[in-house]
Amino acid sequence: MLAFVAGFVLLQAHGAHAAPVAPTAPVAPTGPTAPATTGTGGLSVDINGPDGTPSSAVVTLLGLTLLSVAPALLLMMTSFTKIFVVLAMTRNALSLQSIPPNQVIAGLALFLSLFIMGPVLMHVNDLALQPYLAGKIDFQHAITLAEGPMRHFMLGHTREEDIALMTRAAKKANPATMNATPMLTLIPAFMISELRAAFIIGFVIFIPFLVIDLVVSAALMSMGMMMLPPVMISLPFKILLFVLVDGWGLIIKSLIESYNT
Repeated sequence: MLAFVAGFVLLQAHGAHAAPVAPTAPVAPTGPTAPATTGTGGLSVDINGPDGTPSSAVVTLLGLTLLSVAPALLLMMTSFTKIFVVLAMTRNALSLQSIPPNQVIAGLALFLSLFIMGPVLMHVNDLALQPYLAGKIDFQHAITLAEGPMRHFMLGHTREEDIALMTRAAKKANPATMNATPMLTLIPAFMISELRAAFIIGFVIFIPFLVIDLVVSAALMSMGMMMLPPVMISLPFKILLFVLVDGWGLIIKSLIESYNT
């Protein structure tokens, strides 16, 4: 009896598996997709992150690039050159060849330049850098906006004669206005104007110390002490005069006030 039931179950299962299944209708193949016709086939790189702000890698790259060109920008587009030349000429007028050292003069010129350029740099930060970091403007627009305050500063301390000189040297037509001067012409013209102003200030500084040298030389000649170097005698008087009139304070104050306009 058990064998009969088992055989019946096996026959039912075999019959169920052997039941025919209706075939599936074939699906028509998909046609090929036409190639894209827009674009030039070049590589496009998006430097901004998902939220529109520049990525940290791009900000780091821009920071390293700025640090590499910072010395050139410091020399060409700020007050550093003028301040450094005036301080160096003051040291020479005192007949001090290495006191204060070049590192001290360069450090003082650097921090005075930061003090003078502070409002300009803050304007650049508010107008261009912060909107770019917030993703509100692109990099090209940020460069254009940052150029405005720097151009305004340099134009305020550049002579028209120097701009005309660089324009003629480049064999270009004269700009319609000062504001229309290209940056490649404005930057060297600004440097020439700064050097000219620095040499004028240095000439004024040299005059009182030159008088001291002449008086000391004449006194030594009258006493027949021609073998004694006049610098050895005049140096203490120069330092005394410079300290009594607060020379460093006067020079630094004059340099800062020359950029107040």
